[in-house]
Amino acid sequence: MVTEIEQVPIPQKLTLTIREAAEYSNIGINKIDSMLRTPNYPFVLYVGAKKLVKRQEFEEFIRMQVAI
Repeated sequence: MVTEIEQVPIPQKLTLTIREAAEYSNIGINKIDSMLRTPNYPFVLYVGAKKLVKRQEFEEFIRMQVAI
């Protein structure tokens, strides 16, 4: 018997993939990827070579911006 893996809702996740962050924020994947490659963004988490987005820091960063 195959069981479905429960998906954690985005607002409950600590970190997001680039795709999830794009869907959540309505910012394009390329723009988010570009921001993650820029040093000193407070919402980047490196797991080996993988880049994740810290959701709460990302939300706060967006709140404080006038333009991205």
